[in-house]
Amino acid sequence: MKNILKIALVLLTINSCQQNDKKDQEPLQNQQNMTQKNNPLLQEWHTPYGTPPFDKIKSEDYLPAFEVALKKHDEEIEKIIQNTQPPTFKNTVTALEQSGQLLKKIMHTFNAVEAANTDDVLKKTSQKIRPLLSAHFDKITMNKDLFKRVDIVKKEAKLDDPEDQKLLEETYKNFVRSGVNLPEDKQNRLKFINKELASLSQKFNDNLLAETNDFELYVTDKKDLGEMPKAALDAAVEEAHKRGHKIGWSFGLQRPSIYPFLDYATNRNLREKIFQAYANRGNNNNAHDNKKVVEKMVQLRAEKAHLLGYKNYAEYILADNMAEKPKNVYDLLNKVWTPALETTKNDRKLLVASMKSDGINDAFRASDWRYYVRKIRSKKYQFDENETRPYFEVNAVRKGAFLLAHKLFGLNFTPNNKIATWHKDQQAYEVTDDKGKHVGVIYMDFFARPSKRGGAWMNEIRMQSNVDNQFVTPIVTTNFNFPAPTKDTPSLLNFDQAQTVFHEFGHGLHGLLSNVKYASLSGTNVPRDFVEFPSQVMENWMSDPDMLKLYAKHYKTGEIIPKDLVEKMNIANNFNVGFRTVEYMAAAYLDMDWHTINDTLPRKTLDFENKSMQKIHLIKEIIPRYRSTYYAHIFGGGYAAGYYSYLWSEVLDADAFAAFKETGDIFNPKLAKKYKKMISSGGTKSGMELYKSFRGHAPKIDALLKRKGFTN
Repeated sequence: MKNILKIALVLLTINSCQQNDKKDQEPLQNQQNMTQKNNPLLQEWHTPYGTPPFDKIKSEDYLPAFEVALKKHDEEIEKIIQNTQPPTFKNTVTALEQSGQLLKKIMHTFNAVEAANTDDVLKKTSQKIRPLLSAHFDKITMNKDLFKRVDIVKKEAKLDDPEDQKLLEETYKNFVRSGVNLPEDKQNRLKFINKELASLSQKFNDNLLAETNDFELYVTDKKDLGEMPKAALDAAVEEAHKRGHKIGWSFGLQRPSIYPFLDYATNRNLREKIFQAYANRGNNNNAHDNKKVVEKMVQLRAEKAHLLGYKNYAEYILADNMAEKPKNVYDLLNKVWTPALETTKNDRKLLVASMKSDGINDAFRASDWRYYVRKIRSKKYQFDENETRPYFEVNAVRKGAFLLAHKLFGLNFTPNNKIATWHKDQQAYEVTDDKGKHVGVIYMDFFARPSKRGGAWMNEIRMQSNVDNQFVTPIVTTNFNFPAPTKDTPSLLNFDQAQTVFHEFGHGLHGLLSNVKYASLSGTNVPRDFVEFPSQVMENWMSDPDMLKLYAKHYKTGEIIPKDLVEKMNIANNFNVGFRTVEYMAAAYLDMDWHTINDTLPRKTLDFENKSMQKIHLIKEIIPRYRSTYYAHIFGGGYAAGYYSYLWSEVLDADAFAAFKETGDIFNPKLAKKYKKMISSGGTKSGMELYKSFRGHAPKIDALLKRKGFTN
């Protein structure tokens, strides 16, 4: 999943406390100078490739650094506004693009660390700074004097460079979409809404992290755990020790903990207990309840859309995406939903029959699903994912992703221990091309911990740019929540987790391969429904037999994963494709339903969610992949009215990989060169234009439906 904080191109003036008496100002100035001198975030980084000095940065450094950077950005914007020269592309648009470099540096570093290794200080800093940043960028993008200069450039400038023209178009559009043309009273209301949304989003994430970390299922009878893999048992023992137990096993709501429990635990009541805890995060009517947060955010987003001239928030968001309007999203979802749901219903019959064969005549429950999928895979397909885990040791999978990037793009990855990291488990690599030239830096942070939010994502700490032939190389991070190695067992991944490595690495490549002029158009700065394509297409290579034999090797023996095991794995994994598609699509429908509300009337979270699921006839044994109260993608991140993009990207990635398969060579160098050109172009062209330049035609849904087995 891509975490994006879209940086506006202009600035807010922060009122500083100033005294009229010059004598009183001097100590304050001295104190500020001392703070700046001692704060590593405000100094030039003499580090390998300009990477952040995480070994020197303290959590307490961020807030004062933000304050300095905001003030500096204010001054830079004011200088643009007060320029007495006629507005030109260089003195207005390029100047805006290049402004706020210090703020961007601090902001990107903070975003990466706060998501992956937070603490109480970082949480409090985030709670304070998010509304300030929102107000800061609102002040810039609603500044009519500043926009007047941009407007003159748009009307008068004759630009020969297509990237210059694209930057001008995007800059102008950003002002308009931010409300620069609104009257003052509506601008003030919009500023208030944006500030509130920033605070509510932070509160949502804080609540979710607390709910996830607070739960514990403590087990003392090993019989309840069935044939759970040793690695999962060892991790549960270590977790029990961390929580103060001398014996037993502790399980939490992080996926590396809950999924093995739901897969293997024979105690049905305990499976139900942990499943319900997971499904009701943020819905426990306690201090961390998210229902009111959701309800308020939805109302404010609808009001924001109205202020900007749209019927609903989805229309506002999609106007800037490939999908363009809500109808197109619903049309896409509806094409896949019916066959996916029918497949799932057929699978449910097999699961119910399997449960009854165990002598259980109760109603089949959502908490039973994973357990009986595993049993059927074992019995019907003679497949147990524990057979494949030894071939997907986390570092072997990482090497496989690196090897793929080398074969397709000529990239090389070298560990560099001189690059500081934010956690001891994090790995840092220098990336070079086939001629040995430095390309960038990638960090990889694999393991789950209480200080890290759930899921997997990529950040760009520094975006690639090349203004005035000053090439700035990218710095990217990839973040996961895999089970950490224990004293006896390395971190062995299941198929889905191994796939996730390639997925997030695909986001990383999108950033690393960028080759454009302007940072705001580089890497993953593309429409939301294009950004998942370069990541999801990597999953195709991950599971292809020709790729598997190159990296999927037994961590003890070095044996290549057997061909018959690969065949069994692929057949068995196809068994539950309906469920995976349905739970995802249910969340996509829920997202669209929340954001196609045309009014600002209050709604009850659970009532609305239930009606949304009833409308698509979701079966009761499945819940959306993300229920509203823990739907961080849309209420704590940047995917509001955009979660459908994973499905749209699946259409793109299936069609794109089919192009490689059609040549008979999944590493086809000619096609790889065309693909590289496409993703290295960032947001300099529309997603559809980029895709057509690679494939030669618009994407077709046929390959996706065939891959999922939804066609006859």
